[in-house]
Amino acid sequence: MAGRRTTAFRAVATVVGVVLAGCGGGPQSGGGTISGDAIKLGVITDLSGVYSELAGKNAVEAVKMAVDDFKKAHADDAVTQNIEVSQADHQNKPEIANTAARGMYDRDGVDAIFDVPTSSAALAIATVANQNKKLYFNIGAATTELTGAQCNAYTYHYAYDTYMLAHGTGKTLTEQGAKNWYLIYPDYAFGQDMNKSFTEAIEAAGGAVGAADPTPFPNDNFATFMTKAPNLSPKPDVLGVMQAGGDLVNVVKQYNEFGLESKGVGLAVGLMFDTDIASIGAESLAGTLYTTAWFWNMDDKSREWADRFKERTGTRPTFDHAANYSATTQYLEAVQRAGTDDADEVRKQLDGREFDDFFARNAKIRAEDHSVVHDAYLVKVKEPADVKEDFDFTELVEEIPADEAFRAAADSGCDMG
Repeated sequence: MAGRRTTAFRAVATVVGVVLAGCGGGPQSGGGTISGDAIKLGVITDLSGVYSELAGKNAVEAVKMAVDDFKKAHADDAVTQNIEVSQADHQNKPEIANTAARGMYDRDGVDAIFDVPTSSAALAIATVANQNKKLYFNIGAATTELTGAQCNAYTYHYAYDTYMLAHGTGKTLTEQGAKNWYLIYPDYAFGQDMNKSFTEAIEAAGGAVGAADPTPFPNDNFATFMTKAPNLSPKPDVLGVMQAGGDLVNVVKQYNEFGLESKGVGLAVGLMFDTDIASIGAESLAGTLYTTAWFWNMDDKSREWADRFKERTGTRPTFDHAANYSATTQYLEAVQRAGTDDADEVRKQLDGREFDDFFARNAKIRAEDHSVVHDAYLVKVKEPADVKEDFDFTELVEEIPADEAFRAAADSGCDMG
């Protein structure tokens, strides 16, 4: 197993059933077909709730940006691309996500669905994808169940999961001396899995979780938990907050309002995006350690893409946005290699594939459990004086190689059947 590194970063045919005649060889040169009149992509995301900033409309734009770049890159190919992108707001409710996915697959003929923050919604869509034998690339949800007991042959888990987060932040902080933890987590699939993964990582590193409480989701009042934290026995070294998006913003603000740091209870954040830091304020989070799948200015390759994204959207991307772009690109390139959008043929082009792009470094799409493993990053929030431009919040602490960042396939419990 590779050691951790602590160094700086050195549209397809418009005619139904058209034959794809390859140009200059390649897998598509043998011919193939595109179903319907286009390759159809769907983005199901949170367009109006607590995760709308970290994913939302800009996740849709990231997918569209990948489509535009794919068309330009393959403009001289014999395949004349017609690629459509549709969107739906799941409102962070699994029943709405289920209905939206069924409509996309059954009524609209969508070939692949992307994004889907909120783990309960993601698990619902994974079930629909499997039933319809259509592809689904989960980006925004973190539950390890997607590549574990509830895995299936048509679902890929692309960007991150709770194991990655816990074995970065939870393990490191415990080893640094935060031996006793109090965890609070949103009471649905994501939070429950975060609680499980962090508890396992903390205990494996020699620490203990003295107490763990579920919180309503979504929620704007965490006063009960802020009052409880310093009065626990033994008093926790750290409050581990497993909330995300708008809920994380609320809980951190209330952590500061209740003065928990001055009462000897430190702060650990399970999952954080640049949009969260912008909402809370870098000065309130300076020095906070967390684990991320990617950050926009980690090197020149990432910055170049982030600059183009900002020109398109007016803002810097989160890792959710970057991963949606990367996953869309990998899917479209797999369709081209397969010469068809048939899901089973595209899977053959995806499973086991190794790649390296601006988002996913040293990446592999594991055939055993459909986890897309890649390097991850232990980072901390910069001191305000070190922030040189908008969204320049992140300082690298340690690179975590892919084979350490994600659990081994043999440990996943996945059975593709």
